[in-house]
Amino acid sequence: MDVLVNEDTGGLPIKQSQCNDQTHPKEILLEKAAEFGCDVTDFEFALQMDKEDSLSKFRSDFHYPKMKDIPTVDTTLVDGESDCVYLCGNSLGLQPKGASKYVNEVLEIWSKIGVHGHFGHGHIPWAYADEVVQQQSAQIVGAKTEEVAIMNGLTVNIHLLLISFYRPTKQRHKILIEAKAFPSDHYVVESQIRLHGFDPKDSLVLVKPRNGEETLRHEDIVKLIEEEGDEIAVVLFSGVQYYTGQLFDMKAITKAGHKKGCYVGFDLAHAAGNVEIELHDWDVDFACWCSYKVCMGC
Repeated sequence: MDVLVNEDTGGLPIKQSQCNDQTHPKEILLEKAAEFGCDVTDFEFALQMDKEDSLSKFRSDFHYPKMKDIPTVDTTLVDGESDCVYLCGNSLGLQPKGASKYVNEVLEIWSKIGVHGHFGHGHIPWAYADEVVQQQSAQIVGAKTEEVAIMNGLTVNIHLLLISFYRPTKQRHKILIEAKAFPSDHYVVESQIRLHGFDPKDSLVLVKPRNGEETLRHEDIVKLIEEEGDEIAVVLFSGVQYYTGQLFDMKAITKAGHKKGCYVGFDLAHAAGNVEIELHDWDVDFACWCSYKVCMGC
């Protein structure tokens, strides 16, 4: 693996191997429902699953917005004092209860010593703040500490990575991405193709679901790499598809890309802290991710 770029860190990953098991998650849930003696749509099922969740204790570490404070909620229909059911962690995670404490500590240092906060105090000198979370970041994605840099924002990092890894030639000038990749990723790829004097109509390869299907089949991804790999310079995929939640087999995609001589990288914005990742062992060439979604800025 050559380069990894990340913004920050945190999170508790689950095993990716679960997604590769022959048992579909739907079947697992149905089995659990039968064990509980209820239906998967029953409230009792949700309560039982929460009770068995080994991570449930961490719920109390976060602030949950109250229903009355959410602009779109009609408080005549719900209890305004109740916590909302937060399903937007794919966009912005909940605020950790410890966040304000740490922010206020930095503000206090700023107020007391001003510019000397960059180097001259024993807390976390601002100039070296990235080094404090570098090792934790590496652990979350299965990388070596020296392979990770904490810097910039996600889209900027994708640009920087493609500047390094996308070196198109007349023969090998294509970039392969999902047809429904995160919009800003799509824009970055088109921008990089044009920057090098090529046309996205010729140099952008899109992997699409089959007619009538919502997710991509792994065999279709690999087949497209095998068919067009001699002209593909970079395979840029997400680890977890932001819209469908599909978890891709990153290890197998990397292997398929390398077999055809392509660089392979991943946008892990929705995967870091969410699933088990082993970037170093999978020999991934580059990746980037962020701290404000599943990792919740911890």
